[in-house]
Amino acid sequence: MQLRPYQADAKAAAYDAWQDPAVRNVLISMATGSGKTVLFGSILADHQGASCAIAHRQELVGQISMALGRFGVRHKIIGPTKVIKHIINEQVIELGASFYDPNAQCAVAGVDTLIRRGDKLKHWLNQVTLWVQDECHHILTANKWGTAAAMMPNARGLGVTATPIRADGKGLGRHADGLMDRLIEGPSMRRLIDQGYLTDYRIFAPPSDLDLSDVTVSPQTGDYNHQKLVKAVHRSHLVGDVIQHYLRLAPGKLGITFATDVETASDIANQFNAAGVRSEVVSAKTPDRIRNEVVRRFRRRELLQLVNVDIFGEGFDLPAVEVVSMARPTQSYSLYCQQFGRGLRPTEGKTHALIIDHASNVVRHGLPDKEREWSLDSRGSSPRAKNPDDDIPLRYCVQCTQPYERLYKRCPHCGFYPEPAVRSAPEYVDGDLTELSPEVLAEMRGAIARNDEMPEAVGARMRHAGAAAVVVNSAIKQCRNRLEAQIALRESIAWWAGYQRHKGRSDSEGYRLFYHTFGIDVMTAQTLGKPDTLELAERINEVIGRML
Repeated sequence: MQLRPYQADAKAAAYDAWQDPAVRNVLISMATGSGKTVLFGSILADHQGASCAIAHRQELVGQISMALGRFGVRHKIIGPTKVIKHIINEQVIELGASFYDPNAQCAVAGVDTLIRRGDKLKHWLNQVTLWVQDECHHILTANKWGTAAAMMPNARGLGVTATPIRADGKGLGRHADGLMDRLIEGPSMRRLIDQGYLTDYRIFAPPSDLDLSDVTVSPQTGDYNHQKLVKAVHRSHLVGDVIQHYLRLAPGKLGITFATDVETASDIANQFNAAGVRSEVVSAKTPDRIRNEVVRRFRRRELLQLVNVDIFGEGFDLPAVEVVSMARPTQSYSLYCQQFGRGLRPTEGKTHALIIDHASNVVRHGLPDKEREWSLDSRGSSPRAKNPDDDIPLRYCVQCTQPYERLYKRCPHCGFYPEPAVRSAPEYVDGDLTELSPEVLAEMRGAIARNDEMPEAVGARMRHAGAAAVVVNSAIKQCRNRLEAQIALRESIAWWAGYQRHKGRSDSEGYRLFYHTFGIDVMTAQTLGKPDTLELAERINEVIGRML
């Protein structure tokens, strides 16, 4: 198999990293759909000596085994006998031959089976000099993926993932909570879209009555409590919404729907079938043979919908998917990107994927093709944007249901203007001063005027009130320092405003961008005391510096 240029670059970067004595384990991050399995399959094919590729689900074990077969690599499979037989059968169907060899030095293993059989495999495990772990954002020193890696003490490691970040915020680096020593970043999703390796997309987010207000987030997983999430979905009209808006937006297109649980998935599939849309449910409980046959029927367009429960999120490669329906809310940025990416594989005649978001995942996480700053450090549950503009939150247009950045007063897709329900404070209008009432603006100007009181006036007022000289002098000094800090801040704000106008943005857009970038509106910023004023001025200067 021929590697794409960016895959070859990542492979070369990994080999270069391993030349550093301080680097034992390398993480390669490449966007969903970029061909990570092909990349590490090539590395395994080149490796001289014993090697082991590890996955956490049997369908991913099968996918890796198939990739090695395409490279002509004979390998053993560490898994249940029925899984091995199933994978052999699939290779014969897809490749015309089986590449399974129980005596091969290269292995593909399910992580749980590998750990259970550790004692029996100890001799071979000590011989392994390269391990590879797919979806390696799971790997921590203290969990089962870390345990599996530790069973191969003489091996260097390679981890691959689209999103090197965890919902619980733990770091993947050896210095943090994980095992990785070096991070290699491939091209972004947007770059792959622009180069034609992935297809572009359109997003729609129909209104929903799904209420997550009482659904807590698990501190262990960083995602929604599953039981409470399922109850919230069952209380809503989400099932009917999925069918209605698929028929409205994507009739006849091949789609994957992500559901929270088997009962909901079954309800969705039943309603699809009742509406004439041939559908099947696929979950972890679906036997391998049936699941693969369902996928083949989907490829042949004998089915139009695969309704799944957390089975096609990670590692699933099916270019035929034309529409993704998100009926599974998640706090996990990784899971969100995996679901989104199912529709981005290009195929003949496909101009763009449709993403129908019933779960507000896009607003929750932002667009997945924005440039993100990855790190092996411990951090929050969402990656930081490389460009401050990329951190602008989204809203859904109530008219056309498409998402857009809150930078804009009107929907850029259809022109609809959402009239603010309240104009009494900046937080109700995204910091847009042009949207505030005249009374509120007058009040804010008054607060600025009070903050701008001259030192001489402050002194005179306090002396008139009978304040002691030492108190008066202290107040005058504080006032003078505050004004000097405000002069610096307002100069920075002026630079900011000038840059936004240079970029062609209106004052309204500039106000909104300022508010979402710095968490405060332009007028309130001019009422801050000295420490906060200087800190904000420094942040503005830093952001402008990155923009230039």
